[in-house]
Amino acid sequence: MPLEKTFDAGAAESRLYDAWEKAGCFTAGANASRPETFSIMIPPPNVTGVLHMGHAFNNTLQDILTRWHRMRGFDTLWQPGQDHAGIATQMVVERKLAAEGKPPRRDWERDAFTAEIWKWKAQSGGTIIEQLKRLGASCDWSRNAFTMSGAPGAPEGEEGNFHDAVIRVFVEMYNKSQIYRGKRLVNWDPHFETAISDLEVENIEVDGHMWHFKYPLAGGATYTYVERDEDGNTLFEEERDYISIATTRPETMLGDGAVAVHPSDERYAPIIGKLCEIPVGPKESRRLIPIITDDYPDKDFGSGAVKITGAHDFNDYEVAKRGNIPMYSLMDTQGRMRADGRPYAEEAAAAQAIANGEEGFDEARIAAMNLVPDAYRGLDRFEARKAVIADITAEGLAVMTQAHDPRLGRAAQKPLAPEEGGEAREDTLVPLVEAKKIMQPFGDRSKVVIEPMLTDQWFVDTAQIVQPAIDAVRSGETEILPEQDKKVYFHWLENIEPWCISRQLWWGHQIPVWFDDEGREYCAATEAEAQAMAPGKTLTRDPDVLDTWFSSGLWPIGTLGWPENTEALEKYFPTSVLITGFDIIFFWVARMMMMQFAITGQKPFSTVYVHALVRDEKGKKMSKSLGNVLDPLELIDEYGADAVRFTLTSMAAMGRDLKLSTQRIQGYRNFGTKLWNAHRFAEMNGVFGDTPAQMPTPTATLNKWIVGETARIREQTDAALENYRFNDAANGLYAFVWGKVCDWYVELSKPLLQEDAPEADETRQTLAWVLDQCLILLHPIMPFITEELWGTTATRAKMLVHADWPAYTTADLLDAEADRELNWVIGLIEGIRSARAQMHVPAGLTVPLVVTDMGAEAQIAWDNNEAMIKRLARVETLTRADSFPKGTVSIPAQGATLGLPLEGIIDIGEEKARLQKSLDKLGKEIGGLNGRLKNPKFRASAPEEVVAEAEANLAARQEEADQLQAALDRLAELG
Repeated sequence: MPLEKTFDAGAAESRLYDAWEKAGCFTAGANASRPETFSIMIPPPNVTGVLHMGHAFNNTLQDILTRWHRMRGFDTLWQPGQDHAGIATQMVVERKLAAEGKPPRRDWERDAFTAEIWKWKAQSGGTIIEQLKRLGASCDWSRNAFTMSGAPGAPEGEEGNFHDAVIRVFVEMYNKSQIYRGKRLVNWDPHFETAISDLEVENIEVDGHMWHFKYPLAGGATYTYVERDEDGNTLFEEERDYISIATTRPETMLGDGAVAVHPSDERYAPIIGKLCEIPVGPKESRRLIPIITDDYPDKDFGSGAVKITGAHDFNDYEVAKRGNIPMYSLMDTQGRMRADGRPYAEEAAAAQAIANGEEGFDEARIAAMNLVPDAYRGLDRFEARKAVIADITAEGLAVMTQAHDPRLGRAAQKPLAPEEGGEAREDTLVPLVEAKKIMQPFGDRSKVVIEPMLTDQWFVDTAQIVQPAIDAVRSGETEILPEQDKKVYFHWLENIEPWCISRQLWWGHQIPVWFDDEGREYCAATEAEAQAMAPGKTLTRDPDVLDTWFSSGLWPIGTLGWPENTEALEKYFPTSVLITGFDIIFFWVARMMMMQFAITGQKPFSTVYVHALVRDEKGKKMSKSLGNVLDPLELIDEYGADAVRFTLTSMAAMGRDLKLSTQRIQGYRNFGTKLWNAHRFAEMNGVFGDTPAQMPTPTATLNKWIVGETARIREQTDAALENYRFNDAANGLYAFVWGKVCDWYVELSKPLLQEDAPEADETRQTLAWVLDQCLILLHPIMPFITEELWGTTATRAKMLVHADWPAYTTADLLDAEADRELNWVIGLIEGIRSARAQMHVPAGLTVPLVVTDMGAEAQIAWDNNEAMIKRLARVETLTRADSFPKGTVSIPAQGATLGLPLEGIIDIGEEKARLQKSLDKLGKEIGGLNGRLKNPKFRASAPEEVVAEAEANLAARQEEADQLQAALDRLAELG
């Protein structure tokens, strides 16, 4: 059946993918012909997920390696699956129920609600699987895994038992004291009422305020406050009975445990160790807190004094731990001021007794105390903030300043009317409230402000298990590429904190710990086992679930059947390579390393390839708010999966972000069209037969040359993929297929394909073989169009997806003389074409060529190919001369001195003027860009993407200027 005029990607892709699946082409071990294994684990997308450009990039790279190894006969497994994505999935289902008019989650029984999630998962949870198939991902879908498979409540047909692996690991680590329950500060989402990971927090710059308040010294004590310059000269001095602090969160003052200043801050030396009063709440019940020293305060920022609220700030938490300072929790799970416990006066008196040393320092009791004054209890935290500010200001304990103090931003100032509604005078005093930008943490899904909260959580004592993960990378047992990401890995692990693994959700692996009435813990895989440990006691299971990073940290072994010693585990673990994004090096990669070493004593993978970010064409991060998001599915619809894949691969330079544009994708679709047209040319010239072409043994120089070039690109492609230089593989194949094959070989072979040509049969055989090699080498990157051409151009023993990857080398196939001759000819033609283009010689005009010197090898190459050179370079004659005539532009050619005499053909003066005008214009643009980039203020204040765009513009214009200058230099040769 003859080839259609064009490749219909939309019709072919689903048909080809179905054929691959039905033939079992992707199953583990398919096409294996050697003992070595290659295994790769998909970073499991959320079960709620849809394919975005990051997925498309990541999975394209994985698929290239998988297809390449499978074609080479490796026993290959690409393990797919999805993460249950606790908070994301629970949110999706809660919204779905709300849209259906059903009650909120808290009104459901837990089991009934999780049943709704399983129902949703069965109906909609596989969306991304079908989308990955559209990309061409050749995963072994028969092994598709899910991080909640086997969990209680899972419906029939949910294959796998990942749950048992998760629970067993928890129990083992608990029994080794590597997991414990404790009270620590965590990121708390008041909307979902759960702890969340750092990865789920978005730090966003917002307009904020900093309030300045006075903390009166106990007993009316005073001191001399002095500010001095660098030379010790007194700038300001006054007697004070307070210490001033600044805060962006006044509502947390209620839980202060101390005020801290830097040890070297001489302003406060007289009052170190003294007590001050928290200036809020009923005056008769106010607590006194100590003034301490710590290295944390910055004496040059604000007043230099900071309040220490250990239960509501991560920096304060560390200070409180160092100084044994009480940490008081102020808020409930919804971010409201606590309303539980005894009246404020009683709690404050008890807290003061502890602070005075009259009672023991009981952390659990301290955390349970409610030190929120009765008037604020039950208020939303932001309403409480307003009330605290108003009360302190009304009492006269706000630091006052002049209305035109430069520290007051516009947002902080109010229209003042001290008398009769008149305008404020410059000396009018107002509360010191600085308007300033602050970084505020938001939940990435809830979009509410995250609150640092001191809560009881489960933790992995990472200090116990981290060292093998560090040593493996340090020794090279596991390689992380590129080098810069290895540094990120070490930074995280060498400064690691306990890992909070509990979440206050319903969807997830419920923590396998039961408590008796006295609070004792019983950790076991099942309730029956826990009950056997506590005979006769009533047990209650911990309601929390495990962080999804805990279960996904077991991905390499959980998917292979651990804890059973399965054949898959034996064969494919440790896995070969992990391909992942830089943003989860710590959250996933490092945790997999720690967990696998802790459980199996082995590394989870030999290599970690960390890819960069896909940005828009201007280098900006894609975001819906900017409207610059490129949807891979829409791009596949328009340009085909092969074009999208090849574009991403061609730009996958290690450690460098991609700047993606639809123009690039369109260009690589044209590359597919070029490949298709080359096959149509071959078909029209009788190249294809019923059986596949065998490797030729050519006699014609042209055929010898292309066979050698094919061996060269095979070696280059393998070397690039071995070293994860995906862009080099793609760009090398592009240059070979488009340039060497489609342009040069197809063009130069036309005379040899004539029926009366003695080399016709040999050339047809060579062209058929070369095109087959193009399909094989391109298949990992462009699987669809190559498979279609493979199946259409001959009757094959097997599909291209299982074709044997070639192993020939240049030592086997490269003919040195043919290689030298044809590359000399091609170089000469390209040199002449380049000179003609630079000098603006009319395209249709034939021109003379002058030679002053030509070596023997160059002469042979010319003699063998004279007609072709003249035709393709539009050369009329070759004339020998002792020297070049005036107006000749030199042409580079190894072993020969050649030139094009252009006097009388072009107006040299006019051409010089045109080029100089363009160069002058470019020079101004380059000067302006250089000025911006050399300005420190521009680099400091401009967004990163703006600086990057300016640098890219400068590089592009400089390159254009260099080309124009080269053309001018050539014209200068002409006189």
